[in-house]
Amino acid sequence: MKKVLMMLFLLCFLTGCTVVRINTKSIDNIVSVVLSKENTLYNTTGKGYKYYVPRGVVYIDSNGFNEKLYCNGNYYYLYLDVISYYYKKDFKYNENKELYYSKAIESNGKKGYLEITKIDDYYLIEFMYNYAKVEALVLKENINEVVLNASYMLSTIKYNDNVIKLFLEDNFINEEEQYDIFTSTNNSTSFELEYEDIVEEEEEWKKWAYLTN
Repeated sequence: MKKVLMMLFLLCFLTGCTVVRINTKSIDNIVSVVLSKENTLYNTTGKGYKYYVPRGVVYIDSNGFNEKLYCNGNYYYLYLDVISYYYKKDFKYNENKELYYSKAIESNGKKGYLEITKIDDYYLIEFMYNYAKVEALVLKENINEVVLNASYMLSTIKYNDNVIKLFLEDNFINEEEQYDIFTSTNNSTSFELEYEDIVEEEEEWKKWAYLTN
């Protein structure tokens, strides 16, 4: 009986979008639990990287090292900085207590930060870890689920050094076009996610989902 319960627990722990039980309604707990595990799962591959997309999260599109995903009414924008990863660029994040949430992260030898900014009725999530970043603009009740899914995606990213080296040698990657994952919206002069466009796009997606169900 104990073995059955343990298997059910592990199954629930690894299934992503539907798993809200493990977070105990705490952002800190979500991040610490998921990022502390050495997870080797992956079900998505790109040019020089692979990672795990939680169940319920739908892949929509990609452009180079940028990917767009969707789950339960929320869009996820994933950016991978393979140049900073390859050269092991270091950074320092200064926490901002004036924001809804702001915290520097370090786990398993990897650094990052989680920053959540309130914008009108929405919350901009900027989650950087493991030389990659997830951004999402969500309603307050969706914050925990999005942070959970982003935690799985970011913590499971594995880079292929040989492939990335070939890209760099062939000048395949234009460094000027790379997204600056180390800079938060609050420390930059531009808003990487266009607020009005995203809200309008989410409303259109919800209408489409309603009509097709």
